[in-house]
Amino acid sequence: MTASDQARTLAAIAARAADDKLASDVVVLDVSEQLVLTEAFVIASASNERQVNAIVEEVEDKLREAGVKPTRREGAREGRWALLDFLDIVVHVFHEEEREYYALEKLWKDCPHIEVEGLGEHAGAEDSAGSGGDREDA
Repeated sequence: MTASDQARTLAAIAARAADDKLASDVVVLDVSEQLVLTEAFVIASASNERQVNAIVEEVEDKLREAGVKPTRREGAREGRWALLDFLDIVVHVFHEEEREYYALEKLWKDCPHIEVEGLGEHAGAEDSAGSGGDREDA
């Protein structure tokens, strides 16, 4: 079983919303084979607490426009690791230090990536030679 079309659509909306707020290293993982509670993880990083909160707000706004609200919201107040549970998808927005420490991608390394078109298009030329070049854009 792979993530449903609904989960893929919501994950793409969330990933693009995070990207619009200049999140770094936005990754979407299909966790449907491993978990029964959700189908996809969207993981994004921010360089400071204020940016974490801006990303969280943008993701919530865009998904609300798509007709879904989070059933659970954790950690947004601290701005270090915010978790938004939309049932079909879970969005993790990390401060860069927390993302490195918790290393969710390593924990879920066997899960396939879901590619999302258009991520990183705001990046300047300097990003194309750096970490932005590692993204799995479609």
